[in-house]
Amino acid sequence: MEILKVKLTFTESILGTLPGNEEIYRDFIASKAPNEATEEEEVEAMNLNEQIEKAMTGFPRTEDGKPFLYDYQIKGFFKDACSMLARLKNGNESCKLKAYKKIIDGLIFPAPREIPINTDKPIGICQRPLRAQTAQGERIALAMSEEIAAGATIEFFVKCLDAAHIPAVREWLDYGELRGIGQWRNASHGRFVWEELK
Repeated sequence: MEILKVKLTFTESILGTLPGNEEIYRDFIASKAPNEATEEEEVEAMNLNEQIEKAMTGFPRTEDGKPFLYDYQIKGFFKDACSMLARLKNGNESCKLKAYKKIIDGLIFPAPREIPINTDKPIGICQRPLRAQTAQGERIALAMSEEIAAGATIEFFVKCLDAAHIPAVREWLDYGELRGIGQWRNASHGRFVWEELK
């Protein structure tokens, strides 16, 4: 096993991903149940304040109130980075990994489970429209997320059961400068630079 200790410094703000409403999943599933009301009537009958609360995402908090990322969010970033970089077909480390999701799930472990986000700035709110093309035409909804400003840092370990995977992990971390962690990555949120700590 080889352990890499890393520090990420966010060059862009990072958005929270935890639903603000504990029952959001159940509410979403229930909203798909068939009923006699038309979609337009349901939209008109919605309480706007309730919808804003349900659309809000944030950061989980430690017992002392500090925001953090879960280890699985780092794994998710690794999978996204590997998936994209493997498309280059240029012989990079990601191209060499077959069944990369199984490798990341079973052989590469970020730690600790809760990775505190260090920031001295207040947590803000990012409000944005979400657009989707549906069979009924374009739909627009409002999304709100807690937002931690650029300059925040996190420190964690990456435990690789096979030392041969360390170059791939470094490659994925380099990719974080282009595509980050968290929501709205296509708008540059969650981008970071990293350094290896001894």
